[in-house]
Amino acid sequence: MVSSIPIDVALCSNAFEPLAELQQWPHHQSNAATGIFIGRMRSQGSSTEELEAMQLEHYPGMTERQLQHLASDAAASHGVRAVLIRHRIGRVTPNQALVLVAVSADRRGPAQRCCQALLEAIKHDAPFWKQEISRSGKHRWIEGNTPL
Repeated sequence: MVSSIPIDVALCSNAFEPLAELQQWPHHQSNAATGIFIGRMRSQGSSTEELEAMQLEHYPGMTERQLQHLASDAAASHGVRAVLIRHRIGRVTPNQALVLVAVSADRRGPAQRCCQALLEAIKHDAPFWKQEISRSGKHRWIEGNTPL
């Protein structure tokens, strides 16, 4: 499905500031509602160990196309006007932004519903592989997704 709405997707190998990204997005004030989700890396891993970092791997080209596809599908399903996605790759440390999803619409309901649906689609269907690195030096690949 080809979307006629603006979809802005970027993978970031360096830290990014979500609020600065939103300020630069031309759709953040051009519609009545913007649904926003900012996800940051937790300091505690899935095995409750304190984390030093997480390494996010991806398949270049495939990951961007999949994010574009997921955004297009969610936008069409919820009738929104624009979508912004920023997602980290590489080494991420606790409290750094991992993901930014923003959705612009003419009403709050479609913006919020689309933002939630798109975030869940990214968590379940985007080709990212995550390896936790604990403060003790252990490396552990994450299987599955974190609970809501």
